[in-house]
Amino acid sequence: MKRKLAVIIPTALMTAAASMNCAVSAFATEAAASGDTAQKTANPLLTFVLPLGFFFVLLYFMLIRPQKKREQEQKELQSNVQIGDEVITTGGIIGIVVRVAEDNIVLETGGERTKIRMKNWAIAENVSAKERAKAAAPKKKSALETAAAVDETEKNSKKKKNKDEE
Repeated sequence: MKRKLAVIIPTALMTAAASMNCAVSAFATEAAASGDTAQKTANPLLTFVLPLGFFFVLLYFMLIRPQKKREQEQKELQSNVQIGDEVITTGGIIGIVVRVAEDNIVLETGGERTKIRMKNWAIAENVSAKERAKAAAPKKKSALETAAAVDETEKNSKKKKNKDEE
């Protein structure tokens, strides 16, 4: 995904720059064709500053903002670790949190109950928190289940009508 973005973004930027250049040059040739004898200079605001500002806004919304959001979520995950949570570290170690301090945690891992002291920033994933969130989230019905429920209510209403007619 990151490689695709690394290819798509520069391509999009070059395409936008080419289209803006074509638009500006078309505007300039249109003004020259209208019969003005004096040579008009292109407005530097239109030719340089505006496309550059557009590119920075595009980069902000495509790269910087999502990265900041991911970093914020990761910091929140690391600060909400509780004793008894099963976590996975950036090094791939899976363990259960035994002790939580300000800037470090103690993990218990393995059959021999080996304890490892680590920094909070090394936590990559909190498996227990995901399971709790999944359990707390209301279960959504699939489209098929919803359709089946509608069919059942239609059948029941038809049966009631038939009974009422008798």
